[in-house]
Amino acid sequence: MTTVLAIALSLVFLPLGLAKLAAMPVMRQAAAHLGMPVRLYRVVGALELAGVAGLLMGLAWTPLGVAAASGLALLMAAAAVVHLRHGDPLPRAVPAAALALIAVTYAAASVG
Repeated sequence: MTTVLAIALSLVFLPLGLAKLAAMPVMRQAAAHLGMPVRLYRVVGALELAGVAGLLMGLAWTPLGVAAASGLALLMAAAAVVHLRHGDPLPRAVPAAALALIAVTYAAASVG
């Protein structure tokens, strides 16, 4: 189960991280909507890509995967809070919250 979760999370975060890092127009719009400079949004993308690398390397060394999943969970929890604090409706925060829960599930399953 942990392998499936690690791969699924990687498949979600890889294109998102790359799009943020490349400052694709849709990501520039998202950053502007949230009141973030594009440079900071690129940092978020780099963190997502680091999380992907950690998840995939964590398939060979579990502690790294747990650390990466924990970092991604914190990042997504923060994203959900940012959406809500900027007045977005609850459904806009749900994907980030769901990804945080999936990452926590992966970490917990890997440890236990």
